[in-house]
Amino acid sequence: MTSVASEKSILAPSPRSTHALHGTYNLAIGYLRAFITLLVVAHHSVLAYHPYPPARNATLTAQPRWWLAFPVVDPHKWLGWTFFTGFNDVFFMSLMFFLSGLFVLHSMERKGTGQFLRDRMLRLGLPFVVAAAITPLAYYPTYLLLPAHSGITGFWQQWRAFGDWPAGPAWFIWVLLVFDVVAAGLFVFAPKLICWLERVTSEASDSPIRLYLLVAVVSAVTYIPLAIHFGADRWSDFGPFFFQTSRPLHYFAYFLVAIGIGAVAMSRGLFARDGKLARRWPLWTNAMVLMYLALAAAFITMISGVGKSLPWGPLLGILWVLSCAASCFGFMSLFSRFATTRRAVFDSLTDNAYGMYLIHYAFVSWLQYALLPASLSGFVKGVLVTLGAILLSWGTTAALRRIPAVARVI
Repeated sequence: MTSVASEKSILAPSPRSTHALHGTYNLAIGYLRAFITLLVVAHHSVLAYHPYPPARNATLTAQPRWWLAFPVVDPHKWLGWTFFTGFNDVFFMSLMFFLSGLFVLHSMERKGTGQFLRDRMLRLGLPFVVAAAITPLAYYPTYLLLPAHSGITGFWQQWRAFGDWPAGPAWFIWVLLVFDVVAAGLFVFAPKLICWLERVTSEASDSPIRLYLLVAVVSAVTYIPLAIHFGADRWSDFGPFFFQTSRPLHYFAYFLVAIGIGAVAMSRGLFARDGKLARRWPLWTNAMVLMYLALAAAFITMISGVGKSLPWGPLLGILWVLSCAASCFGFMSLFSRFATTRRAVFDSLTDNAYGMYLIHYAFVSWLQYALLPASLSGFVKGVLVTLGAILLSWGTTAALRRIPAVARVI
């Protein structure tokens, strides 16, 4: 099988150490990953100013625990954040799993599955433990906003009473680690399946539209039944391991498709600068916008009570998977077409993106808490928290990476 990129590209690529086939770093992949990380930070930053936040409970232990997604709720709102966060939620974690899967096959071929899994435990398992351990810091402002609170002691008593350990955005890390372990098992015990996956995705990659349809169909099969059965917003957990109940198979489908695509030289395949995907970026960006507008329109129609006899569950599920795939392909086309020149700022963002993802949540919640008394619009506050969280997590990660032991991991 053809090698694609060095193993350091998995989850946290570095422009100075990561190379695509024949030693040429693929800017589109590296910069796209950094961009999605910024979207994650922005998404969490503006949720405090969402115009339709869930009701607050009197204690942290009361159900439902919506404060896990909305640690701080500000009275200042902005309607635009509804569409921004809704758009992000449809696609950006799917794209994160897709980008992470691109480099798995080459890493296992080069290192062997044993070393691959040891490296994954170091670069994913250890950061997850650390991120989960510091998560209470991100949620302490939530406790301070309760009608009655008694300082750190009271917070810790309620936290210990959960029966689990919320890990915040770090849920992505442990799920990705599980996917890597499953992929390693397939590589060892089902090599014919991996070869078949490579062949199918390689043939589909010759036509981005055909690949889009393949991704959408597989996504529909793995997502829609679970979304109808469990509901699209339900989360499940055991200990610190949280996941959105309707999406694990959907995310794994994106991850597996990417493993197959990763067997083809990225510089000559899907992410080629002069490839079909890059050349048709206007088509894909228009599709991205139109599919999300169709999904949003259908959702608004449903909650308004129009067409009560329509099968909204399957209809919304179909539009969701089409919008998710369209957004992924839209951003991949944009970065394949325009990420052609290296920039020091983007290189630094790419180097530090993994660490930013791990630590940004505490900066977000404390900045939101600090801005509560300010008489500013929800739009301005969202922008300020986003910029502040990006700069603080970026600077902190860059400083931590000066420590050699930390740099080895993130």
